[in-house]
Amino acid sequence: MRILFVEDEENIRDVVKLNLEMEDYEVVAAGDGRRALKHFNEEHFDLIILDVMLPEMNGFQICEQIRLTNMEVPIIFLTAKDGPNDRIAGLKRGGDDYLTKPFHLEELLLRVNNLIRRTSKAPDNTPEIYEFGKNKINFRTFEAVGNEGPFMLTKKEAMLLKLLIDRKNEVVSRHQILQSVWGYDVFPSTRTIDNFILSFRKYFEEDQRNPKYFHSVRGVGYKFVN
Repeated sequence: MRILFVEDEENIRDVVKLNLEMEDYEVVAAGDGRRALKHFNEEHFDLIILDVMLPEMNGFQICEQIRLTNMEVPIIFLTAKDGPNDRIAGLKRGGDDYLTKPFHLEELLLRVNNLIRRTSKAPDNTPEIYEFGKNKINFRTFEAVGNEGPFMLTKKEAMLLKLLIDRKNEVVSRHQILQSVWGYDVFPSTRTIDNFILSFRKYFEEDQRNPKYFHSVRGVGYKFVN
């Protein structure tokens, strides 16, 4: 499990990072908002811990940017502000939890563990056989029906389709696709993903130049709409 930890105080950043790693998490640490967003846009994370008061861009603004493309990743706010209005502001912007400074390290670790356990057990909502428009996909057998009738999907095509359909109406970043479909050890070029999307349009879109289902979001990733 990978965690993005955003904190501008170096001593807190180092201590929390070390303790999370002792819990067997892979941790990427950032000291400001812009660097944090760069990591988020280029890598996959299972949870984000955000300090609110940060240089460049505060934690609330980072959360708002993340929620434009990802509504699933859990976010914990860390802040010295403990008023009810501050908590409400964080939750309204898409935060899942809110911990005030100074905090007990053990409490933070418990909250991280609970959030990851809860979100990692999210049900798979895509049925074995999925239909959209005149198209049909069998994710068990890799059989599909598209514009030109029945055909067979490759395993990678089926995996990418499954990921996009599981996250339908959400933008899935290139790095999330690479991590989920290809894994960290073997990364193809992002052009490879573009070619897969072009193939899906050929298979399933009535008008490939004006796609209804498979969309590319420039500079971010891809989205299945249904």
